[in-house]
Amino acid sequence: MSTNIPFNKFYKLFNLISLTLIALSIILLIFKGLNFGIDFKGGTLIELRTLDKNITITELRKSFNKLNLGDVSVKKFGKDNDFVIKFEKKQSVEENFIKNLKNDLTNNIGNVFEFRRVESVGPKVSTELLKSGVIAIGLSLGAMLIYIWIRFEWQFSLGAILALFHDVVITLGFFSLFSLEINLSIVAAVLTIVGYSMNDTVVIFDRVRENLKKYSDIKINELTNISINETLSRTIITSITTLLALLSIFIFGGAILKGFSFAMILGVIIGTYSSIYIANPVLIRLNVSQKTILKEDKE
Repeated sequence: MSTNIPFNKFYKLFNLISLTLIALSIILLIFKGLNFGIDFKGGTLIELRTLDKNITITELRKSFNKLNLGDVSVKKFGKDNDFVIKFEKKQSVEENFIKNLKNDLTNNIGNVFEFRRVESVGPKVSTELLKSGVIAIGLSLGAMLIYIWIRFEWQFSLGAILALFHDVVITLGFFSLFSLEINLSIVAAVLTIVGYSMNDTVVIFDRVRENLKKYSDIKINELTNISINETLSRTIITSITTLLALLSIFIFGGAILKGFSFAMILGVIIGTYSSIYIANPVLIRLNVSQKTILKEDKE
């Protein structure tokens, strides 16, 4: 598929939009923060099924709020009579915690429920998980920086890292804006987004580097546009097939996979966009030319 879309005419406009989104995301992350789940905040998670389908979320929330469990979250999960309850108190706080909890709930709403799953994360474990998650993302970005630096030149490396930073910050900004839960699966999604975005960027950078050697009389502004158009069919096919799979997971995968699949969908869209409108404009700003490539190759 041969195209001649003038991507380079919109670099400034989309760079301005991206800077605005990054600024808003940082403001949200500073002042609103992220909605950390049980993995990072600590607490107890219970998957509960009610035998009486007339019991509502409101009734369940009122019953749990009476038990002094701290901040309580009740959400539907799967079927109409399945619920996920999360609260701050850890089941290790006292002996026979779950048994006592079941007795208290029975007194409030009757013996019309069953606990299908119970998980608990202590404060020490949750802090270590959060620290490990941040380190994992930081190391992945650092490894990508070194790879691109070796594979291409430092100008390309800078463009790729700025694109990755753009993708991660804006994705987290969306999660902060909509108060979506951050758990270990979201960390996995962010790491996957980093890999996906980098892969897309490398494909375009490979073509840019080839064209720099091939066309000595074409300036970098026009040359990046040619390179993007030459790799556009591959970018579109990869993005669409990935999004189709992720949409299937989002729609049919159940409540547990919704956060992960949403983060991935967001990441694929933002990652594809940043490969074109963040990574490539950096090469233009740094005025990369054939001389830059030949000089690096000699070294």
